[in-house]
Amino acid sequence: MALIGPLLRSSEPEDKKLYGLQTTDRHRNHIGLVHGGVLTSLLDQVIAIEAWNAADRQPTVTVQMDTRFLGAAKAGDFLEVRPAIRHATRSMMFVDAEIVCGGVPIAGATAIMKISTSAGTPR
Repeated sequence: MALIGPLLRSSEPEDKKLYGLQTTDRHRNHIGLVHGGVLTSLLDQVIAIEAWNAADRQPTVTVQMDTRFLGAAKAGDFLEVRPAIRHATRSMMFVDAEIVCGGVPIAGATAIMKISTSAGTPR
């Protein structure tokens, strides 16, 4: 994440979590748009943070993540990421996240996260 970030987090109430990334030229592809890999990594990172917090800071790993690209952002745009835990069991979490740029959704993801023990083995 160090090559993508810094990742910003709002101080909003727990039910309105919001993360942000100020994009720069290092985030752009050859046509000047924020690279899809940056958007995917950003979604995965925010989803992992949300799952980790919801699992009482137990390690989590991404089992599956489906990403949807809905639009584009230019280098210099500020991106907001809005995560939501949809369902949780003892060993799995189902998390959604959406990236918004200028009030318009540009990407989203749905992920399944596996909760591990503190030793790193699956539950």
